[in-house]
Amino acid sequence: MEKKDFEAWLDNISITFLSLTDLQKNETLDHLISLSGAVQLRHLSNNLEILLKRDFLKLLPLELSFYLLKWLDPQTLLTCCLVSKQWNKVISACTEVWQTACKNLGWQIDDSVQDPRHWKKVYLKAILRMKQLKDHEAFETSSLIGHSARVYALYYKDGLLCTGSDDLSAKLWDVSTGQCIYGIQTHTCAAVKFDEEKLVTGSFDNTVACWEWSSGAKTQHFRGHTGAVFSVDYNDELDILVSGSADFTVKVWALSTGTCLNTLTGHTEWVTKVVLQKCKVKSLMHSPGDYILLSADKYEIKIWPIGREINCKCLKTLSVSEDRSISLQPRLHFDGKYIVCSSALGLYQWDFASYDILRVIKPPDFSNVSLLGFGEIFALLFDNRYLYIMDLRTEKLISRWPLPEYRKSKRGSSFLAGEMSWLNGLNGQNDMGLVFATSMPDHSIHLVLWKEHG
Repeated sequence: MEKKDFEAWLDNISITFLSLTDLQKNETLDHLISLSGAVQLRHLSNNLEILLKRDFLKLLPLELSFYLLKWLDPQTLLTCCLVSKQWNKVISACTEVWQTACKNLGWQIDDSVQDPRHWKKVYLKAILRMKQLKDHEAFETSSLIGHSARVYALYYKDGLLCTGSDDLSAKLWDVSTGQCIYGIQTHTCAAVKFDEEKLVTGSFDNTVACWEWSSGAKTQHFRGHTGAVFSVDYNDELDILVSGSADFTVKVWALSTGTCLNTLTGHTEWVTKVVLQKCKVKSLMHSPGDYILLSADKYEIKIWPIGREINCKCLKTLSVSEDRSISLQPRLHFDGKYIVCSSALGLYQWDFASYDILRVIKPPDFSNVSLLGFGEIFALLFDNRYLYIMDLRTEKLISRWPLPEYRKSKRGSSFLAGEMSWLNGLNGQNDMGLVFATSMPDHSIHLVLWKEHG
């Protein structure tokens, strides 16, 4: 049939077909299909598949597409991204979906970043890091070697680790390179704290001393305790240094002159930890911005107001058992809002505004677990065998890392956490550097470090 005649015939057939009822149309199609050969049937099959498809994501308004996508889990969304370029474009642009997925993983969200594609990339990075944690592959280990006697005291700040030893020296290390930056001769160090210019040490010789890093000179000596000094803290703004001792007292000193301003009594055990911190909440006893001193012994945590007015009385005493049958584990967390400490009964969190116990976290076999760090999302814990990460939203342990036979310390000065900001949520930038450090029987320092992203 000529093309012209075929086109005329097709037009007539089309007009007639359109005038038929649905039943008649179906019968006509059935008849035509029965007359078709393999080539026609293959052609029909290929075209029907295309005609019957409806890309709802492409047809819907973008707002409705985003609403539907919110109901899908991130793994399904990643699979959907492979359907087509259009689907990948729409799904990648759904900012809220990826931000929510990141939050659920414990990731910090910077709402100022408006680039939609940024958040899908962040999620992919986050899920990789969380998988490494789950598979116990997020960390690596290293050692610092340089002391010739046992290391009793450790303190970490801004990538630098200070170590105080029985070899009558203190050393300052760059954790990233493992190099010793400063090494100065001191007394025996039971506690250390430093800044850019000075080092403060508490000693087993019952004194506190202040040293200059650059020259190694002793710039101040604080005498008055009758027992070893196990913990020190200071504040340059207040010109105050505080120390906790085996003589059951806390002393408040003038940092610049070495004069003892006050001796705080009331503890009936060694004072193993003192923390000087600004209050961040309001109550009947304190206001935001007030300086607060916390001191802890084996059974109690005492809270003291401190500042320009030196003479102060204990505001509150916290404990987990009135009969002293349960002791507190080493390490104490205080961020101005919450006080957290571990015990054989579990991890206790107090609200600093009311002093009420907010919760007690009791993971399995908690009797020997000590607290290293506590944040909004994660807590860092450890026992004799492992370093643990807990998701505080679920109170479940999500990762662990094996530890060597480190040197035990009931006072908690020979082990510490490194970088702490990631405990409030990972962000792809704060999961680097030091995680944990402890002194070893061979006088070295064992480091646990974040492994670089894969």
